[in-house]
Amino acid sequence: MPSRATSALEDAGRGAMTELRHLLGLLAPAPDGTDGDPGPGARAVGAPLAPQPGLDRLGPLVDRISFAGLPVEVHVSGEPCPLPQGVDVTAYRIIQEALTNALRHGDGGKAQVTVRYAGHALRVEILSTGPSVLTGTAPSVTGGGSAPPVSRPYGEGTGRGLLGLRERVAVYGGELDARRRLGGGFRVRARIPLDRP
Repeated sequence: MPSRATSALEDAGRGAMTELRHLLGLLAPAPDGTDGDPGPGARAVGAPLAPQPGLDRLGPLVDRISFAGLPVEVHVSGEPCPLPQGVDVTAYRIIQEALTNALRHGDGGKAQVTVRYAGHALRVEILSTGPSVLTGTAPSVTGGGSAPPVSRPYGEGTGRGLLGLRERVAVYGGELDARRRLGGGFRVRARIPLDRP
């Protein structure tokens, strides 16, 4: 009897979370990186749940983004250490959102991801090239001159991704800053404390 009650409780909890995600419009991509909501009841009862991705899945994410057309450079500094699961997932989601936005709005530029294990905090920074705030043109990928004016502004879309990430980072006592870079592109920077209970 207890296993049946536990199963019913798990199903009710899953259903409530699905409804909440729909209500808030903050559906996260699936762990494999696809954007798709399988819909209610798509998960068979008893099917295993996949763990949320963390920084250990950064390589495959960068590979997918690079394959899609955005070259990505990754730098890791400091001594990598085990992270609390929520912080690990949050850092991955920040990078995923920033790279997805750079791919969608960057017009053939490139991106750089820096993960810094710094004492009592994890720092994540994503820099992307793109249209200049001053001139409206993208820096040339080959080195000289400028690319033609950009056809898609960065402001396109619902903007809920960054809002959701700010809220997620705030849960851990951290800060997230996302803004255009004067020379072109975008910068997303987050600091997440590691010493919070």
